[in-house]
Amino acid sequence: MANFKINISRKLGEMLVSSSFITQDQLYEALEYQKKSGLKLGQILIEKGYITEKQLLEFLSKQFSIRFIEISKTELNPDIVSLIPESMARRYNLIAVNRENNLLSVAMVDPLNIVVLDELKLMTGYNVEPVFALEDDINSAIDKYYGTKSSQEALDEILKKTQASESEGNLSVVENKEENKDDIISLEGKGEAAPIIKMVNIVISSAIKSHASDIHIEPSYRETKVRFRIDGVLHPQPSVPKKFHNAIISRLKIMANLDISERRIPQDGRIKIKISEKEIDLRLSVLPCVYGEKVVMRILDSSGLKLRLEDLGFEPENLAIFSKCIKAPHGINLITGPTGSGKSTTLYSALSTLNTPDVNISTIEDPVEYNLEGINQVSVNSDVGLTFASGLRSFLRQDPDIIMVGEIRDFETMSIAINAAMTGHLVFSTLHTNDAPGAITRIGMMGIEPFLTSSTLLMVVAQRLVRTVCKNCKEAYEVKPELIIGLGASKNLIEQNIKDGKLYLYKGKGCEKCSNTGYKGRVGIHEILEITDPIRELIISKTDSTKIKEVAKKNGMITLRESALRKMMLGLTTVEEVIRVTGSDVD
Repeated sequence: MANFKINISRKLGEMLVSSSFITQDQLYEALEYQKKSGLKLGQILIEKGYITEKQLLEFLSKQFSIRFIEISKTELNPDIVSLIPESMARRYNLIAVNRENNLLSVAMVDPLNIVVLDELKLMTGYNVEPVFALEDDINSAIDKYYGTKSSQEALDEILKKTQASESEGNLSVVENKEENKDDIISLEGKGEAAPIIKMVNIVISSAIKSHASDIHIEPSYRETKVRFRIDGVLHPQPSVPKKFHNAIISRLKIMANLDISERRIPQDGRIKIKISEKEIDLRLSVLPCVYGEKVVMRILDSSGLKLRLEDLGFEPENLAIFSKCIKAPHGINLITGPTGSGKSTTLYSALSTLNTPDVNISTIEDPVEYNLEGINQVSVNSDVGLTFASGLRSFLRQDPDIIMVGEIRDFETMSIAINAAMTGHLVFSTLHTNDAPGAITRIGMMGIEPFLTSSTLLMVVAQRLVRTVCKNCKEAYEVKPELIIGLGASKNLIEQNIKDGKLYLYKGKGCEKCSNTGYKGRVGIHEILEITDPIRELIISKTDSTKIKEVAKKNGMITLRESALRKMMLGLTTVEEVIRVTGSDVD
């Protein structure tokens, strides 16, 4: 489908009507759709099937006195094609097709783009004659005439850079069983497609092998960049030639059952793969950018899911509060933190602890990240009206004991959660706030009355993840206590960790096992605000979060910074990580 950048005016639309290419009603319908979508009129007419791309180009050719050629039926001269750099040809969807004396004919998707024409003239030194051509023909010609590197050669180069074996490209995609298709489809291919498939498989398998949480595939001006998020930080991987970008994106879309012809709007999907006899879910997001579609895949590996509360990094005092509040008969427990801070893992751990045969637990999530045996899990589907609020409302008719809502975003969801808590249910959910006391302010901003918040809220947990020092290359070094005091550590904490009159911290030198980063794995740091009677009084009096935090600290609340400092003093993490993750949590 052509992505026309030519702004066909209403007047030109009327000309199409007068030439009997489209009807007046079709024009009006297209113009109305244009107001809503912002798309070009020509593109809308083609997508609705009122006119073909070829018909439109031939019509425009006559109107603007610009030639129309069919590149697919023309053999081009590689020497002439090479007059325009591949990067520019791909960026503007154009290709040089002929040269006579000082005149260079260039097939373009948008022959009326004067800026590009001027750039071509300046770059080539020729006068430029723009000609119309079908976009698919131009792209095919670009792939045919530019570059000598095949997809197999590109694959071999990636294998060499990543030191991966070609056998790592042998994984399978498990189809969604709801689609009533075969369970396992082998990722096989022939000819030029086979290396592309293996290329995609190797990127995915390498990410899983590296224990990455996300895969970023990003088109740039000259290449396609690949980055893995490992332990919360993005790490660049060997890039892929830009000419294979569309093929890679199409392959991922096929795996996720997405529309491969749609490149203008974001798409979301899921892929289930089987590698080394282990099934892993990938949550895929496609976003149109300037140089092409960007893909981010979240890797959901249930085998790495920690469900024991003791494994989450809670300090003993925090673990006691957390365990008490999740076992309350009714009320609301909230987990706060940014995306990727481990909120889902903490929630799943709490539910797993409470999951017994005599308890009915229901969750509504966006989407369901991990399947928990014995728990009723529902995935949000806004297309059919299944939202957090509507799902939560339905749960109340399902005789639940415990309810988990993936995220509370608005007044309606929060008010239903409070109603559920007041009628004897235990509710778990998440909010996006910077610290635990900030959740009180956030709830108030939703329009919830303070007395309802104070009477139903049990605790708010703010959490982050800090990278842990690699055990293989861990080494100690001496520091001055003044430095740690400057970070906010108490004198009591420092005195507890002084040995033989000296204070030691730890860091990783960098080794093969940690990819020379000095870090391997992550651990949680937590700030738990228990809603005690003094805190309830502050909530009812609409006290701001700063004052609430001050009172909570006097009553023993461990802040995020304090939690991180304790991990640092135990040798689990570094000074740099404490500052990076809790930089904003300073009094």
